[in-house]
Amino acid sequence: MLLPNKKGYFGEFGGKFIPETLFFCLKELDDAYRQIKKDKKFKKEFKLLLSHYAGRPTPLYYARSLSDHLGLKVYIKREDLLHSGAHKINNALGQALLAKFMGKKRIIAETGAGQHGVATATAATLLGIKCEVYMGREDMERQKANLFRMKILGAKVNPVTIGTKTLKEACSQAFRDWVANVSDTYYLLGSVVGPHPYPKIVRDFQTIIGKEAKRQILSAQGKLPDYLVACVGGGSNAIGLFHPFYKYSKVKFIGVEAAGFGQGGLSAASLVKGSPGVFQGSKSYVLQEKNGQIKNAHSIAPGLDYPGVGPEHSFYKAIQRAEYEAVSDKQALEGFNMLSRFEGIIPALEPAHAVYYLKKLAKSAKGKTVILCLSGRGDKDLDIVRKYSK
Repeated sequence: MLLPNKKGYFGEFGGKFIPETLFFCLKELDDAYRQIKKDKKFKKEFKLLLSHYAGRPTPLYYARSLSDHLGLKVYIKREDLLHSGAHKINNALGQALLAKFMGKKRIIAETGAGQHGVATATAATLLGIKCEVYMGREDMERQKANLFRMKILGAKVNPVTIGTKTLKEACSQAFRDWVANVSDTYYLLGSVVGPHPYPKIVRDFQTIIGKEAKRQILSAQGKLPDYLVACVGGGSNAIGLFHPFYKYSKVKFIGVEAAGFGQGGLSAASLVKGSPGVFQGSKSYVLQEKNGQIKNAHSIAPGLDYPGVGPEHSFYKAIQRAEYEAVSDKQALEGFNMLSRFEGIIPALEPAHAVYYLKKLAKSAKGKTVILCLSGRGDKDLDIVRKYSK
């Protein structure tokens, strides 16, 4: 697929809606990325790190007990088994190598659930680059384990105390830092959001998920799956799974967002409840008021607690290539317990939303084959689950 186009658009979505001060930063990034895509040394080093350091390929596990319970054939793409505990390491290693290629001495990142922060700190430490992470004060309280992991890895974590004190504000603060320090600093963005070329770069590094899954499912059952299911916040794990299957129209894509408190409450379901708008550098579906004011988002899963989504997901929705559904906090906790009890796998709260959705899907898709992207493990969320389970 030849998207995005040269201006960074997926149909009407994407682009660069940025202050003039960012144009140089993004042009430098785009030029460097074009170069490294053709660089054999870069490709070799990245492939080596993914296999010998991160732990790829990850297994495609047939979840027999869960499958029998639901009446589906459920295969789980085990991104939770990667070094640092989530799919975020794929992109972090790729971009950290890009930063090294560009001669940058400092890497900055934003994080919500803390997994991207941990992955960035891991990659930066590995390559000997200074690292700082912006994290909302609210998320620092919710994700103390990951906060401590980042500090152990040598990263400086900067608390963000404005607005909702969550991922949205952490992104904004990271962009401000980047503009002020672009000569020696690389902004390692964690999802398929933001201005071009970030949605493309992050997607490209995450498509290893779908490429592996395609080979593995063909080996396991000799045909492609009927459904791909993944949670969507910004949307990198879902795009990583979906994109390599794009041309196979019989494979249905289902992205699962956070409905938060459910009916009438705060949510983070930008594609289900939002509308097209401009947010943090690109056009996509956004949770916004009629006057364009961005709404506050909520999810029990810090990594989904974001009022926007990637432009490629917005494009998939517009052309009806993917369906997007919303799952509430309460349902996500049920999904968390369901996978734990049936398969002995404790998921992160983000993909727990997708796990619960399988229960809905089973009502209309008995006997169908599903690949679920388990984007991360649940160690980081045990305190949250304990709190909500009282």
